[in-house]
Amino acid sequence: MRKRTLFRLAAGTAAAGAATLAYASLVERNLFTLRRYDVPVLPTDAEPLRLLHLSDLHMMPGQRRKQDWVASLAALDPDLVVVTGDNMADPEAVPGVLRALQPLLDLPGAFVFGSNDYTGPVLKNPFTYFLPNREYVEGAPLPYEELRGILTGAGWADLNNARTTIKAGGREVELAGVDDPHVERDDYDLVAGPVDASAALSIALTHSPEPALLDRMAADGFGLLLAGHTHGGQVCVPGYGALVTNCGLPRSMARGLHRWPGSDSWLHVSAGLGTHPTAPVRFACRPEASILTLISR
Repeated sequence: MRKRTLFRLAAGTAAAGAATLAYASLVERNLFTLRRYDVPVLPTDAEPLRLLHLSDLHMMPGQRRKQDWVASLAALDPDLVVVTGDNMADPEAVPGVLRALQPLLDLPGAFVFGSNDYTGPVLKNPFTYFLPNREYVEGAPLPYEELRGILTGAGWADLNNARTTIKAGGREVELAGVDDPHVERDDYDLVAGPVDASAALSIALTHSPEPALLDRMAADGFGLLLAGHTHGGQVCVPGYGALVTNCGLPRSMARGLHRWPGSDSWLHVSAGLGTHPTAPVRFACRPEASILTLISR
């Protein structure tokens, strides 16, 4: 009797595990979700500005459902589109990324790259994400210059270690960004310095939200900090949240809107829209894009 009970318990556990894996890999990773936040960063009595934040598409050829969903976001009519990297997961991904972003390219936009814009994915043990100093292994080169040319050709600002001012929503917006700190391509010294007091809004971009970098951006006065990279933890525990962030950011900030500690700046971390193709699962962490309605303080 005891052996039979143990067998049933083991069989039930295995079935539950299989069902959870099937849900995470076949269902939730395709449940694209739009998040909405109000962010008080504009001067008093300023008209709201709508910002669409996209990140971590990790596009593979043939992912037309994801492409169609991203393209449909143009109907939200945002004033500004910001993309915080990791757009590709395959050398043939550029047409899919373009198909997704094409309806948005007529709008003011800005972008930085992530490590998976430069090199493709490599099969890895997912438990290595729990290691604090794991080695980064590069995959096949990706056509990032082709993607860069498409985005800048549409008039979007390339903020990989760059700073500029653009007009969006009828006002001047100061922007700065760095290349991906996760693979040590960032150089904030190239863009550092106090924000222009005459700008209605100041935004800083990075792919990986490393706290030391965010401290410097906040100290320079950037009111809104935007990042991706974490996938929101990708596999979360209900009631507990993300297990890892794959960077120095605390787990409690793995996704969503937060006041950056010790500053007046707000940080928004996108949980992103894709997954690493060798671990195509999401659990308690739907793929997402966000509309940030920027309002007066």
